[in-house]
Amino acid sequence: MIDLNFLGRFKAKGKYKKTYQDVKASYLTRLRWAVSMFYFGMGLCFATWASRIPDIKTSLDLSEGSLGTILFAVPLGQLIMMPFSGKLVTRFGSHRILLFSIIMYAFSLTNLGLAQNSWQLALGLFVFGIFGNLSNISVNTQGVYTEGLFKRTIMSSFHGMWSLAGFTGALVGLGMLALKLTPYVHFLIVAAIVVVLVVLNLKFLIKAKEKAQLEKKKGAKKRDTTLIWLGIIGFCCMASEGVMFDWSGVYFKDVIKAPGPLVILGYTSFMIMMAGGRFLGDGLTHKFGRKKVMQISGCMISTGLFTAVFFPYIIPSTIAFMFVGLGVSTIIPTLYSIAGKHPEIPTGEALTAVSSVSFFGFLMGPPIIGYIAEISSLRFSFAFIGIFGFLIAIMVSKITAIQE
Repeated sequence: MIDLNFLGRFKAKGKYKKTYQDVKASYLTRLRWAVSMFYFGMGLCFATWASRIPDIKTSLDLSEGSLGTILFAVPLGQLIMMPFSGKLVTRFGSHRILLFSIIMYAFSLTNLGLAQNSWQLALGLFVFGIFGNLSNISVNTQGVYTEGLFKRTIMSSFHGMWSLAGFTGALVGLGMLALKLTPYVHFLIVAAIVVVLVVLNLKFLIKAKEKAQLEKKKGAKKRDTTLIWLGIIGFCCMASEGVMFDWSGVYFKDVIKAPGPLVILGYTSFMIMMAGGRFLGDGLTHKFGRKKVMQISGCMISTGLFTAVFFPYIIPSTIAFMFVGLGVSTIIPTLYSIAGKHPEIPTGEALTAVSSVSFFGFLMGPPIIGYIAEISSLRFSFAFIGIFGFLIAIMVSKITAIQE
């Protein structure tokens, strides 16, 4: 594991000053890239699975309803693991847990390609969800520690690497389909790539003193209202994000009446702007502050969704979905950054608390859209979720931890 203390052998004065600063900057850059590659590896695994869902659906002869039920195994595995992830990271160290969990995440991906029937696929996805959650908490803990060394916000760029991996995984999936490779071979190749990324970057993970932290914080409050409020903001953001993932295509098909391939235009525009916003988010946060960026982000989510509702045409709705993508891009990384620096609660456990509440938004948002659409209309259900962005802007102004 990288130890920045060795830099002390360079005297930070006279002719050695430049050498010290150069070496420190070089290692910090390498550290940042190493952590970024773990985010990329996680995103690549998830996107790889998603790219072959239609293929696996056909090979197992699953109906839409059966597939929907089976896919629920992923969030179920994540929910089961949530109470334990933070404690494991605190006890054993995020560097150890990340190494174990991301290797198992890649291995469980390959198992999905071996499924011969629905129950095997469901079991495989359940395990995939377990290691996905464990990887998520440990890699974000590493992200918080790395950000602390830079003394400025860089968390959004880490999440941007996850989003970039999503595009990469989709493109690789298209290539594998063109080569007519089976899902198992495809998954095996991607797993091998992830293992290589792990091997090349493992030694640069930060070995933080989580046990020492825990001893120091024994008297800490088990519950903290700040973390709860951060989780509620995350709930509103991830509900909006989940709706875009699951319903943007349906909205463009049934409401916008987009022809043929243009059905995916809304989803694509959302994803591109979300990824781009994450790479730009750190600079904007550094310049304008967390509070202002998050308030504007919340307003952009609402503005985008309401624009799509009131102007259900291809061009305005595409632009509207871009607004939503930009709006959701920086909120979750910022929440994780704030929670991870909690003065009384270990980083892993604070991240688990916030992500647990937030993740319910990702789970509940899409079903809520469906229920409201069944009673009223899809446009009305999008308008309902649109309120969440304004709620984010209001709540941000009330939380002290977001004031800087």
